[in-house]
Amino acid sequence: MTQALRPPSPAEPGRLGEAGRSRVRAGRRRPSRLLAGALTAAVAAVLLGAGGGTARAEPVNPSDEQLAGAQTAQDAAAAEVGRIAGQVAAAEAQLEQVQVLAEAAGTAYLAAEEARVQAEAAAARAAQDLQVAADAVAAAQARVAEFSRDTYKNGGELTSEMALLDVGGPSELVQKAAMLSYVGDHQVDVLGVMEQARVQQAQADAAARAARDESVAAEAAAEGARVEAERQLANQQSVYTQVTAQKAALDQQLQDAQVQLLSLQGERNAFQAWQQQKAAEEAAARLAEEQARAQALADDRQALLADAEAAGYGYARPAVGTTSSCFGARWGVTHFGVDIGAPIGTPVRAATAGVVQRAGPATGFGLAVYLRGDDGAITVYGHVNQYFVRAGERVAAGEQIAEVGNRGQSTGPHLHFEVHPDGQMHSGQVDPVPWLRARGITVRGCG
Repeated sequence: MTQALRPPSPAEPGRLGEAGRSRVRAGRRRPSRLLAGALTAAVAAVLLGAGGGTARAEPVNPSDEQLAGAQTAQDAAAAEVGRIAGQVAAAEAQLEQVQVLAEAAGTAYLAAEEARVQAEAAAARAAQDLQVAADAVAAAQARVAEFSRDTYKNGGELTSEMALLDVGGPSELVQKAAMLSYVGDHQVDVLGVMEQARVQQAQADAAARAARDESVAAEAAAEGARVEAERQLANQQSVYTQVTAQKAALDQQLQDAQVQLLSLQGERNAFQAWQQQKAAEEAAARLAEEQARAQALADDRQALLADAEAAGYGYARPAVGTTSSCFGARWGVTHFGVDIGAPIGTPVRAATAGVVQRAGPATGFGLAVYLRGDDGAITVYGHVNQYFVRAGERVAAGEQIAEVGNRGQSTGPHLHFEVHPDGQMHSGQVDPVPWLRARGITVRGCG
């Protein structure tokens, strides 16, 4: 925010000085706020860890209405900042004008004060001159008074000739002659000087009073103008401070609106980047799936060829699919078979020729088929969706006896296949993978 201007000092009425003007000009050079970091922060928060292989939560995608609203808010804030900026410029121009007028009023006041001092000095000089004239008049009056006393002592009216005859000697004669000559020459002048001094006294006193009154009135008028100018300056300073404060608040609103727009735009950009990355990942996954499917088909063809060869020996693959779990210990218990994942409905075939011992509900398996082969081994087919044989029925190797399902304690469609070589129905299980491999059937995915 622009710093408020300091009121003029009483010692220098009406003068802000260069420091005050510098503070006004400093308001024009307010540093703009940098907003580039807002967009960087918004985007970086989403893109951090983008290279990781773990799945990331879907980022927020601002709606078009949110983006449009943020753009509208930014435009409105910018327009308001422009409007108040015009007011700030006008207030600043008015403030500078008032400053000039206040300085002029201060200068006029100082000039009037100086004129008053000069008038008072002139009045003092006139009083001194008047005192000199009065002293001269007093001296002349003293001389006349002395001559009058002498005349009175000598008996009333005394002519010049009689005064000269009435002397006691040459010395007194010289003195009386000089006095008579002075009075003769100056008596009339003394009276004129006295009258002139009185006139000059009255004129000087009137001029001094008039000059003093005029200077006092001028000083009072200048003081009033100075006070009014300072009042206007204070008011304009208040207006300027208010509009600059409003502009600072609007600048902050504009920055907030810009940050909001940049943040939403960053979120939109990050969401679009996430969509593109997700689409790329899905495309890669589809490609990998297609490649895996193609490989699986190739493996199936190879397996079928092997199965055809093994069928000549009386054995077949129980189901075509992907190995999802192998024989061995799992969480403190033993998994007694191999799980072959496949869609529900995938054919389940007899691994060997033999007689069905049991077909139907089975604990844990939901539905299962138990088959005793011609070699005496029991093979078990669990979690089937449905079965197509019954107990006592004889089947050939490779004949469909059920279809893959997800019944019982199952987490997904698959066939659970077990082998009991010693002929026990519920015990004596061995790893089916090596057992099948020994009979020409390879199950990938387990050791």
